[in-house]
Amino acid sequence: MASPQNVTVDQIRKILTEVLEALESVDYAPKLDEAKEAAGNEMLKMMQIVFPMVVQIEMETIKRHGFTNSREGIVQFTQLVREMESDSEVARLHSRIRSHYLPPVSISSNVDTSL
Repeated sequence: MASPQNVTVDQIRKILTEVLEALESVDYAPKLDEAKEAAGNEMLKMMQIVFPMVVQIEMETIKRHGFTNSREGIVQFTQLVREMESDSEVARLHSRIRSHYLPPVSISSNVDTSL
């Protein structure tokens, strides 16, 4: 792969797919499920326990594609993904990755907004 500065939409799709495959692999899925169970429905615990695991798996994947295995590498990769989310497949794959650490948010239409 070319340097991260020259990454194409197809390459981002491939990397996101590899991240998802890793997250859902027999090596990581049970560990993530355990972490999610430990976090329960508490967002703070999810960010403390599950999110770092997802980021670590993501870092292991992106380093094989020329990104540094560091905070800088993951930030650079995430910025590229966000810039390319106008591509529906990139947006879909990124959303699937986020679903591993961000529980679905349901907004009730019956919320009383009166004071």
